[in-house]
Amino acid sequence: MSRNWISTMLAAAFAVLFGAASANATPSCLRDHKAFKLAGDTIAWTMKLAPGADCILGLRWSTMQIYKVEVVEKPTSGELVLVGPGFRYYAKPDFTGTDKFTLVVVGKNRHDEGKSTVEITVSRPNPPVVASAAGHE
Repeated sequence: MSRNWISTMLAAAFAVLFGAASANATPSCLRDHKAFKLAGDTIAWTMKLAPGADCILGLRWSTMQIYKVEVVEKPTSGELVLVGPGFRYYAKPDFTGTDKFTLVVVGKNRHDEGKSTVEITVSRPNPPVVASAAGHE
């Protein structure tokens, strides 16, 4: 194999892996991202997301194997798609107020099997404060 062919293939693989991300995905949409333990625990996460944007998140922590993820409560102001051991949430373009959905994660943490419930509340980011100097000298 020639170097040019290998370089071309690597460039193509890079484009497929990193170019397929949505331009509307919000990179840091999750707040209060506390780890669950797969020990019958319930945790609450909060997400800030603009209307029409989406958020992609994995659910696996370093010591875990995820067997399955189930949707217990579906969102009403967006769409939720399970993607392997994670999810993608799409906020509707007319999203206002808050949205909520609940997942159950089943798997193994180190040596212990169990499940956790993850409750996620989605809200819009606060609009930026714009100071106006109009009328002041």
